[in-house]
Amino acid sequence: MTLRGAKSCTSGVQPATVWLRQSRQSSFRADVPFYNAGVQELTEVFHAFAVRAAPRTAAALILCTLLSSLAQGTDLSTLSSKVWNHGSPDCASNRDPAIEVFRFDPATYILRQNKCLHFEAPFIYVLFGEHTVFIQDTGATADAERFPLYETVRSLITERSAGLPGEELKLLVTHSHGHGDHVAADGQFRGKPGVTLVEPSAQEVRRHFGFENWPEGEAKIDLGGRELIVMPAPGHQEASIAVYDAATGWLLTGDSLYPGRLYVDDWRMYKASVERLVAFAKARPVSAVMGTHIEMSRVPGQQFPAGSSFQPDEAPLALKVEDLMQLDQGLRKAGDDPETIGTDHFVVTPVGALQRMISRIVKFFSRQPR
Repeated sequence: MTLRGAKSCTSGVQPATVWLRQSRQSSFRADVPFYNAGVQELTEVFHAFAVRAAPRTAAALILCTLLSSLAQGTDLSTLSSKVWNHGSPDCASNRDPAIEVFRFDPATYILRQNKCLHFEAPFIYVLFGEHTVFIQDTGATADAERFPLYETVRSLITERSAGLPGEELKLLVTHSHGHGDHVAADGQFRGKPGVTLVEPSAQEVRRHFGFENWPEGEAKIDLGGRELIVMPAPGHQEASIAVYDAATGWLLTGDSLYPGRLYVDDWRMYKASVERLVAFAKARPVSAVMGTHIEMSRVPGQQFPAGSSFQPDEAPLALKVEDLMQLDQGLRKAGDDPETIGTDHFVVTPVGALQRMISRIVKFFSRQPR
C-alpha cells in the first residue's frame, strides 16, 4: 500500500466514525474530522471497535487510518515546499516559460501563468481520469502564441497517454468563477474536438451541473476512476464554485480562499458559502485547501503590493482546513456588517461601490484579446 493510495481507506471506516460519535460513552470530538483526528481519538476508535470486530479487522482499521493521516501530511509538505516561478524585478529580462507546469502526481498537475505575462499569475488545475481530463480555469491571457494553454494541456495528455491503449481523452473545461483572469483563454478550447467548455456565467454553471436550488446542492463529475464534487460558492463572484477531488483530498476554492486578498462582492452569500465549505470539510478528508493566486509573503500577514510582477519568498499555495475554519470564525464574528479581516495567511476585503465599478471596468477590458 502506497502512502498516497492509503487515503482511499478512509471511506471504509466512515461507519465506524458515525457509530462512535453516536455512542454516549464516547468523548470523541464531533467537530474534528475522523481523518484529522489525533492519537487519542484514533486510539479510542481502535478500542471501541476491538470489542465489536475481530482483532485483525480492528488492527487493519487503525493501520489504514494512520497511513492515511501520514499520506495527507506528506502531500501538504510537498505543496508547502514548492517554490513557484514568481516573476522578475525587470520583466524585460524574465526568461521563465509562459506556463509553469508542476506535476504533483502522474494524474494531477498545477499550472501557473508567468507573472511577467500577467501580474495576476493565476493557477490552473489539470486532473486526469481514465476517460476525461478536468481543467479548472484558463488563465488571464487569450493569445495562444503568448500563452499556449491548450497546447500545453494537449502535450500533457500526449505524454501521459504514450504507449497506453484506449480512446482519446475528453476535456472538460470549467471555471472557479467568471472573472477575466480565469477565463481569458477559453477561446483556445471552444469548438475543439472532444472538448466540453462550461461557459463562465452563473446561468450556464447552474444548467451544466444541474443545480436546481442554487446555491445549495452538490454535483458529481465522473472522470473515470476519479470523482469530483462540485459545490456552489458564490460571494466573491456570482458564478463561484468549489470542487473537491477525493483522489488528492484537495478542496479547490478558487478566489474564495487563497493566500492573499479575498475580495467579497456579496457579503451575505460569501458567509453562507464559507459555512457550507466548513461543513463539507468536516465530513470528508480534506488534505489541502487550494486557491488560484498567491499574494502573501512567507512573513505572516505580509502582503505583496497589488499588481506586483515580482514576488520573491511567496507563501505556500496550499492552505489548511484550519484556515478555512478561521475564515468562517472571522466572518461569524463580523456578523452582517462587511469589514476587513486580517490574518497571517489571508485578508478578507469587502468590495464597496467604487471598487465594484472599477472591477466591472477591469472585467470588461480583461475580456478583450491580449
